[in-house]
Amino acid sequence: MNRNWLTLSLTLLLAMPLLLSLSPSASAAAEDGSGWSTWRGAAGNGTSTATDLISSWSKEGEGLVWRDDWTGRSTPVAVAGRICANGRLGDGVDRQEAVACWDAGSGKKLWERRFNVYHTTVPWNRVGWAHITADPETGYLYAQGVGGLFHCLDSRDGHTVWSKSFLEEYGFMEGYGGRTQTATIDEDRVVISFSSTSWGKLAKPLHRYFAFDKRTGELIWVSTPAPSQADKNTQSTPAVAVVNGRRLIIAGNGGGGIYAIEARTGKPVWSFQLSKRGINTSVVVHGYVVYVAHSEENIDKPDMGRVVAIDATGSGDVTQTHEIWRSAVSSGFPSPALAAGRLYVVDNSANLHVLDAATGERIGEEVSLGKVGKASPVIADGKIYVTEVNGIFHILKIGEEGVTFLDSEELSMANGRYAEIYGSPAIAYGRIYFTTEEGIYCLGDKERAWAPVDGAVAAAAEPTADASSGVASLVIRPAEVLLSPGETAEFSIESFDEHGRSLGTRTGTSWATVGGLEGTLEGGRLTVSADVAMQTGMVEAKVGEVAGRARVRVVAEAPFSDDFESYPAGSRPPYFLGYISRFSVVDLEGNKVIAKGPSPVKIHRHHTLIGKPSDTDYTIQADLMGVKTGRKVPDVGLINSGYTLDMKAAYQEIEIRSWGSELRMAGKVPFSWLPDTWYTVKLRVDVKDGKAQVRGKVWPRSEPEPEGWTITVEDPHPIASGSPGLYGYSPSPIYYDNLKVTSNR
Repeated sequence: MNRNWLTLSLTLLLAMPLLLSLSPSASAAAEDGSGWSTWRGAAGNGTSTATDLISSWSKEGEGLVWRDDWTGRSTPVAVAGRICANGRLGDGVDRQEAVACWDAGSGKKLWERRFNVYHTTVPWNRVGWAHITADPETGYLYAQGVGGLFHCLDSRDGHTVWSKSFLEEYGFMEGYGGRTQTATIDEDRVVISFSSTSWGKLAKPLHRYFAFDKRTGELIWVSTPAPSQADKNTQSTPAVAVVNGRRLIIAGNGGGGIYAIEARTGKPVWSFQLSKRGINTSVVVHGYVVYVAHSEENIDKPDMGRVVAIDATGSGDVTQTHEIWRSAVSSGFPSPALAAGRLYVVDNSANLHVLDAATGERIGEEVSLGKVGKASPVIADGKIYVTEVNGIFHILKIGEEGVTFLDSEELSMANGRYAEIYGSPAIAYGRIYFTTEEGIYCLGDKERAWAPVDGAVAAAAEPTADASSGVASLVIRPAEVLLSPGETAEFSIESFDEHGRSLGTRTGTSWATVGGLEGTLEGGRLTVSADVAMQTGMVEAKVGEVAGRARVRVVAEAPFSDDFESYPAGSRPPYFLGYISRFSVVDLEGNKVIAKGPSPVKIHRHHTLIGKPSDTDYTIQADLMGVKTGRKVPDVGLINSGYTLDMKAAYQEIEIRSWGSELRMAGKVPFSWLPDTWYTVKLRVDVKDGKAQVRGKVWPRSEPEPEGWTITVEDPHPIASGSPGLYGYSPSPIYYDNLKVTSNR
């Protein structure tokens, strides 16, 4: 590859009008800067075309249009005259995630929704990590919670349009300390990524990309481009670009690579291995060039981090062939901003670097913004708006030789401690909006007239598919369904050419069930067998030799039971979801049981789920035994809805909890646990009169069931439904047998 030619081409590309760099995913943004529907702005590169923005402000009043109490750590978005953000609210047992919208002009709060946090160990101060995303076409908001709850809300009034429990449906794996992913809107899809461990071929823990219908929540495709992952979760937000007529999703991955996949099919196109650890920054795309930064160990040298420009026109592994330039700047969390041929990068120590976007050469000296760099810079009106974690909001002026400070404002909590700021500013309607640990702010000229209008920018040109083109791939929708025995699902099919462009539905499609799935299939209408309580398999459609498949998981509704005698030793019940490699069938004293042994990577705490996230008003029961090995003893328990009953051997107590790190509604009682002893454990949840009563009962299996409950806990913020499951912390072996789920009705 001729790098001089690439640099010349890149220089010419960057000289083109800024409009050409706008992401085609931006279905609504305004040329006057009124649109900010995603955390990096409508252009996807951290820039706005707004003018006449303020150059200074004061928390005492100058340049401050409005402020409201709020605890946030992400970037707000603008949609239809509303400013919306997520965060955390409440104290003690009332601690919850929250999403709210304000009138962009007056700051009046229009509505607020609160959601429980459960099945997670993410600490309280990191709740609200992911940015929300707005869709100007529908007015919907998309919010990802730290525990894997994904909400589509109507920004008009906050009502839930649809929601997903990524943990209970797709095996979501929570991020380290709270790292949570932000969604991207593209055409009719909302795309989000997360590490998952599901079932079948998706059981292996890997970082995957999921595309849902933005209106209905129907799963369109799942893509697993990386063969391994170094970090369980990262926070790189997918970007959208059209390169050589192919519409791409481009993002960093937990495996340390940058991946491009077809936006409409999820088919991998190219990969660029950048780091030995996961990528937390989001890419910036301009034309055919992808800019990305990281701060972990490089793959080719033992130094830490770099900024790289990648030629996005390749295919396959392009690590050695499509790098345009690299810079030694190390930036692990802030994403770059691109404007007027310059790349603005904040490193982890909050130093601002300016690079020539065509060559990677430095422009001017680095500028210190403080101590901790987490937020990404925003460029508008010849200025940089950027925050620093220790409560500082900076405004800098862009010059030919670098940048100079115009204003810096420090924000603090009521006790005098600095107010943490992790999010970036959002620029909309001629004003600047941002959230902090102690409030949400609107900055601007109070006298300046504005209108709550989100204008439109045309998407990048994309050739249409040739009707005579051959079919290169098929997508079956929905890509995965969860059914009860005897239920029916309807599937549709769409064909695509070699560039991922739709060819519509082709005639001559043949349908079949595969993978041992029992049921009847007529065209795309599947009815699974009513006689098989638990099963998994696939529906396959073919056009010629090109095939597409959809996954089908069938789980019985209560009552159901399993003694695991029908499974061969070494296998796993196919209906188990999540971490199933940690739960396998073994022969123990002449019986088949589920065993969970010590993990080879020393992460011993896992769960596996059994039913549907909509399951409610039930009791789960099983026989459990823990083995003492040396001084090591396990914790073992059951899951009902979002609640876990945990027999904690080391503490000789039983605990019921929903949120492992915060113990928001947790209760515990002493219990003399004996190793190598079978216990029968029962966990019941009843939701009534706006509260959940969670009751647990534990007794030696060799003895009759006692009448009374061992432990009872009440939750004033009930988790109304959720899958039953098995839980264990296993530095030494755990065994499970005689699983039963019964209805409370």
